[in-house]
Amino acid sequence: MAVNILTEARTILGKEMESLERTMLALDDGFVQAVRLIQKSPGKLVVTGIGKSGLIGQKIAATMASTGTLAVFMHAADALHGDLGMVHSDDVVLAMSHSGQTSELLDIVLPIRRIGAKIIAMVGNPESDLARAADCVIRLDVPQEADHLNLAPTASALASLAVGDALAGVLSKERNFRHEDFALYHPGGSLGRRLLLTVRDLMHSGERNPMVLPDASMDEVLAELTEKRLGGVNVIADRRSCKLVGIVTDGDLKRALKQRERFFDLKASDLMTKDPTVVHEEDKAAHALQLMEDRPYQISVLPVVNKQGRAVGMLRMHDLLKLC
Repeated sequence: MAVNILTEARTILGKEMESLERTMLALDDGFVQAVRLIQKSPGKLVVTGIGKSGLIGQKIAATMASTGTLAVFMHAADALHGDLGMVHSDDVVLAMSHSGQTSELLDIVLPIRRIGAKIIAMVGNPESDLARAADCVIRLDVPQEADHLNLAPTASALASLAVGDALAGVLSKERNFRHEDFALYHPGGSLGRRLLLTVRDLMHSGERNPMVLPDASMDEVLAELTEKRLGGVNVIADRRSCKLVGIVTDGDLKRALKQRERFFDLKASDLMTKDPTVVHEEDKAAHALQLMEDRPYQISVLPVVNKQGRAVGMLRMHDLLKLC
């Protein structure tokens, strides 16, 4: 019999969407109790399961760990052969089984109780043995699996994953988990770099910081621009304070060239932008990028100042786009 591929795919997705909606509506006080239990626990969350539930459990534990909840995954079968040693009396165990009758999970319930840890059951059957043995129950309302045989853990696996995300998200918000906290756990990715990097990390400073005085000639301005090649020059009040009073950019020079007959008679103060948009050296790089982009006309360079208003560097959009 020929299968209409798109029709079948949409049918499967429809079943999964129905399971998600029904599970969302089925959330009750058991979910609230689970959140409070994890919150109050001085220990960690141990997620356990087997088969597809185990695979989903690994993802839930990883999501928890990256969003502020100390969590590990324990394979239910391995728990029977020594891995129960990772469970301590002040821990909470999240046991995942759609049927609630998975033998490996039921076999570790009593040992977990002896250890003294609390148990949260995430099940499709609130009357199952696992649910009865738990301190609280999170119910999944999955009327059928999504495959044509109604056998493969599909809709139930997706519902488990979604509820796990909901748990992690609520706990993260309850803990006031911030962007900076998230970045600490993701230092290797582009998102982590974007959240962690400061302007100081990226700015051109010291000998690479282009600076001229207000009375600098066009020859001096051009020489500084050409040598430093950053697209702009900080104009400072004097060499001692280095207080920023303006900026001269490549664009300013191009506009000044319209005055060809007197171009080389101009001083830096004649074409600089006074009171320019600046960024502070301790600001996040992402904030600097926002300053440069969220405006009617984007700017490609920013003067960097310290708390005293001293011009300590120059930041290019190119550097931000490359590393953020």
